[in-house]
Amino acid sequence: MAYKLFPTFKSSGCFIGRYKGAALMKAKITYILELLRTSFWFVPLIIVISAIGLSGLLTYIDSLVDYKPQGFFLYLYTGSAESARSILSTISAAMLGAASIVFSITLVALSLASSQFGPRLVRNFMYDRLNQTVLGTYIATFMYSLLVLQTVKGTEAEVQFIPHLAILFSLAISVCSIILLVIFIHHISVSIQADHIISTTANNLNKSLRKLFPEESEQNKPEPGRTEPQSFTINIKGIPLHSHADGYLQTTNTYGLIELAQKNDFYVKLHCRPGDYVVKDSVLATYYAAEPPRDNLLQNIYKNFILGKRRTPIKDPEFAINQIVEIACRALSPGINDPFTAITGIDKLTSAMCYLTKAHFPKPEKYDTEGVLRLTIRPFTFSGLLDASFNQIRQYGAPSPSVMIRLMEALFVIYGFASKKSDKDDILRHADMIFRTSQITFKETNDFFDLSNRYEKFERI
Repeated sequence: MAYKLFPTFKSSGCFIGRYKGAALMKAKITYILELLRTSFWFVPLIIVISAIGLSGLLTYIDSLVDYKPQGFFLYLYTGSAESARSILSTISAAMLGAASIVFSITLVALSLASSQFGPRLVRNFMYDRLNQTVLGTYIATFMYSLLVLQTVKGTEAEVQFIPHLAILFSLAISVCSIILLVIFIHHISVSIQADHIISTTANNLNKSLRKLFPEESEQNKPEPGRTEPQSFTINIKGIPLHSHADGYLQTTNTYGLIELAQKNDFYVKLHCRPGDYVVKDSVLATYYAAEPPRDNLLQNIYKNFILGKRRTPIKDPEFAINQIVEIACRALSPGINDPFTAITGIDKLTSAMCYLTKAHFPKPEKYDTEGVLRLTIRPFTFSGLLDASFNQIRQYGAPSPSVMIRLMEALFVIYGFASKKSDKDDILRHADMIFRTSQITFKETNDFFDLSNRYEKFERI
């Protein structure tokens, strides 16, 4: 008997249930925040709404103040109603034109980044806070000036109401907007440089790795309530749980599944992990228990999975690795032929792999607070992340001696940080593959001699 994943909530390509566990709510909130963070409209919308509210507030304050053109009030005094309208109209037109320029420059940067570094890097430009702030500021200034303009009442002969304070604030933010435009142009010119893009992506990778894989020293504390694993009797054949839709698995609420399994006495084996593409009707997990599950229990199990239209770095450490690898592979393509960019990517991946030699990787078996096995996952491993980092670069960089030599040097550096025998064996496996590939692809004897010298360092150790 097969059961299909049938979510009860659908929004923005994700399928989320209504299970009220704290862990599930945290996973749901994290996913929604990631969607907002990578959207290009959220921050500008907040800025525009703030400007609309500020226009009403300052106009209201102006209505309570009786301005007199003497002393300090000379700096707040605009003059006639026609002068006020002229100032606000000029600011509105200028800000709308500047917003168009900013939008055009942003599109050019996005097009350049997509074509040269890969379409997956577009998301880095999408959640760039300065780009969002600049665009939101110009649109907000336009809206603010427009709303204040319609509050000006009167003619040259008879002035009924002029919001002097609101107009003064409009002039102030206009000056700030000009300065912001200069900062924005400088920021864009820097952000499309290869080294900057790789460094930004590497920083995102390091943050993701430190969050998902803390260092071993942080994992030595015993978990409260944990006892030795107890036996779990399975009296029926496993029941496959099928996905109801296509999509990338964003995250799995493992804590919610363990809590649910402990409460209802069952065991689940997961066949997918975050970042995997799930095909409709494919097996997502297998359910084991002493008796078949009830329908409401199955629905609660299904609600602990989140599917989406694209991969995200929420629980997928390979996502940022693939971004750097894509930059390096595109740099090694015949059309670009830029080994220096590829070498920079290798250096950043080396730092990440050195950290992972000291990191704690989760075990496949997950136990409840009583020590009973409740869940088996497909965890990420050092071997898998090392393959994701260097396999494609080795394949695309085989004709380039400089890239292959730097790969061998990178592996030697990582080998010096590794303390586990399994990690060292994986590093040596990659070094062997690079050496064998170089024997076939290198045409110059001296190039192969340089690589051999670096390869022999492993044997000397």
